[in-house]
Amino acid sequence: MLVFVLRRLIQAVIVMVAVAFIAFLLFQYVGDPVVFLLGQDAKPEQIQQLRIDLGLDQPFVVQFWHFIVNAAQGEFGLSLRQGAKVSRLIGERLPATLELSVLAALLALAVGLPMGVYAALRRGSVGSQSVMALSLLGVSLPTFLIGILMILVFSVWLGWLPSFGRGEVVKLGWWSSGLFTRDGWSHLVLPTVTLAIFQLTLIMRLVRSEMLEVLRTDYIKFARARGLSNRAIHFGHALRNTMVPVITITGLQLGSLIAFAIITEKVFQWPGMGLLFIEAVTFADIPIMSAYLCLIALIFVTINLVVDLLYFAVDPRLRVSTTGGH
Repeated sequence: MLVFVLRRLIQAVIVMVAVAFIAFLLFQYVGDPVVFLLGQDAKPEQIQQLRIDLGLDQPFVVQFWHFIVNAAQGEFGLSLRQGAKVSRLIGERLPATLELSVLAALLALAVGLPMGVYAALRRGSVGSQSVMALSLLGVSLPTFLIGILMILVFSVWLGWLPSFGRGEVVKLGWWSSGLFTRDGWSHLVLPTVTLAIFQLTLIMRLVRSEMLEVLRTDYIKFARARGLSNRAIHFGHALRNTMVPVITITGLQLGSLIAFAIITEKVFQWPGMGLLFIEAVTFADIPIMSAYLCLIALIFVTINLVVDLLYFAVDPRLRVSTTGGH
């Protein structure tokens, strides 16, 4: 187990260094930060002095080393557009993105898992066919179109839910949350459902296919021959073995939700990291773009490590193979 964890940590460090290098290249080849800070009318003496102050006159390797050291401490400099520390801007937007992504993941799991089990156990029925047809729509429709349709129906036509913003939030130290106010929950509904639909259909189809495969195995036939009830077979044996790949996919999809909530946040003007990144791209705010890239990579690496550990703990075959067993 210790060797497994150390191997994964080394791989995570290599991935983070590679991502940091890509983020560092943004400073080298996507515009000149000195020009962004001083403007086009700056004097050559001012430009040269600022380059010295920022360390841009040093060799490439030295600059990259300083970038890694600062990034490890969560420092990415100042925003070229807002003039504030990037770490503070990210910290202000992080709670909104995590709140939206975690709720969307929980909704996708809470709805997708039982729907997948139902579609597998009632295979061929009208209800199962209807569920699978709806899942095709969820997989096929782009997120921005789903969001726009949600706004049109529930905000414009029915007037039930707000169409943009985060609503009233409660401050808990540096953390802010809309989960403690009714207005915050009303603003969460549409973006959460929009973000969860694709993940929900993905989990549902995965659970259905894995469940059908498990139900055809020999140990399920043996369990039926022993006279076990359908409930014990379906939920005590089949579903338990189905959960191994579901854990993997769900964990990785959580990282995807956080990383690719950009479109949902843009459609609903949700004040999270995705919207901040879109604004940074629009104004070529390189420090924010680099910080977002490194943070998303860190989230993916962390989730991937946790999923690997859960997979290692749940599936005994991995432990046997790593110890040289049969």
